[in-house]
Amino acid sequence: MLKRVSIEFAHNFFQAYCIRCKSLCREFHMPQTAFDILMFLANNPGYNTAKDIVKLRGLKANLVSVNVDRLVQEGYLDRSDFPGDRRKTVLVCTPKARPIVQRGRELQDRFFQDIFRDVDEASRENFQRVMEQVGHNLDKIMKGNE
Repeated sequence: MLKRVSIEFAHNFFQAYCIRCKSLCREFHMPQTAFDILMFLANNPGYNTAKDIVKLRGLKANLVSVNVDRLVQEGYLDRSDFPGDRRKTVLVCTPKARPIVQRGRELQDRFFQDIFRDVDEASRENFQRVMEQVGHNLDKIMKGNE
């Protein structure tokens, strides 16, 4: 039987990431949630609606709405009509967002380098394979095939 991962692991991962983001968010005068939304959209172009952010990032809809409005007003995001469904709105990062996204990706790369410090390459590759298989198994369970 596998040892259960402590609930503290996910909490600590999230808290450490937020600590790392603090100075960048301060520099750009941006709340963490707005930064997270911007990075989510930049890193996941196939998921580009507020509903996607709510579902996949687990943020409350009102928090997403307020921060998306702010990002649009400040010129970091554009809204456009969703092809074939005028009730949906696509969110797209603007050129003004590029410096934040670039710095955010550098921050994310450093964060992952730091959390995998002293973990050898073979263990990293094994971790990646395990996570992919676990993800596949989760998908099967959610589709009712398991």
